[in-house]
Amino acid sequence: MKVFVTAALNIDLTHEVWECSNCNHNLGPARGNYKTGLLVQERLPQDIHAPILDQEKYDFTFAPDADWCRILEYCCPNCGHLAEVEYLPPGHPPAFDIELDIDALKAQWAEREPLTAAVLGPDVTPLTHTH
Repeated sequence: MKVFVTAALNIDLTHEVWECSNCNHNLGPARGNYKTGLLVQERLPQDIHAPILDQEKYDFTFAPDADWCRILEYCCPNCGHLAEVEYLPPGHPPAFDIELDIDALKAQWAEREPLTAAVLGPDVTPLTHTH
């Protein structure tokens, strides 16, 4: 049974693996960090956040300083679907940001119908103002 975790990640509870939600590619053990199964590319902060001020004149240009910040993009190795982007100090290992209790998930989903697609919340309706 698949459990939809994020827009980019599923967990296959039967095989206990992370999967790409776009192509179902196996990304590794669900009891570990999903990022180990993804391709990672480090991006220069100035490429993502264009400097607003002249770099010749100013030390601070509103772009993150590459000496203090690195940007990592994580993509599925099969289809290239972007799964995560994180901002970290240089030298910091990838964050272990999703750690789920797989046994508890299995127990919760044991009696449920399998889902074939992620369930989204209700459509947002505009607020009506009364005076």
